[in-house]
Amino acid sequence: MTDRPEGPAELAITFLYYRDLPAAMRFYEGVLGLPLAIDQGWCKIYRICPGAHVGLVDEARGMNKWQAQKPVQLCLRVADVDGWHGYARSQALTDLSELFENDALGIRAFVFRDPEGYQIEIQTATRPGA
Repeated sequence: MTDRPEGPAELAITFLYYRDLPAAMRFYEGVLGLPLAIDQGWCKIYRICPGAHVGLVDEARGMNKWQAQKPVQLCLRVADVDGWHGYARSQALTDLSELFENDALGIRAFVFRDPEGYQIEIQTATRPGA
C-alpha cells in the first residue's frame, strides 16, 4: 500500500460546463468581476479567492457534457452581502432571490442563476465560525 503524499493541495478548481463559453466568460468577468487566472483555450479558469477557482469549460471539448439540470451551486462568501444584493438587482440577474437569513447555518445570503442555469449563492457569515 502506498502512503498518501504529504502537503496541502496547491489549487482548488470547480469545473462547470457550458454550451456558450463566451457568454459564460462575459458573465464571470463582467458581472462577478472574477479575474482570468489560467487560459487553456476551451477552458477558462477564474480566481475566486486565494486557492479557490472556477473553471468554465466548453462542453464540446471537456470531460463532461452540458446538462439541463444543474445540481451544483457555486457559493461566494463576501463581506458586504447587502451591497452585492443591490448590485445583483441592478444587473437584473435571472432568478434573483430576496436576501434571506439561515440562523441554523449562521449566514445571510441570496441566490441567482448564471447564463446557463448554474445557481450562485452570495453569502456572509452572521456569527463567528459560521
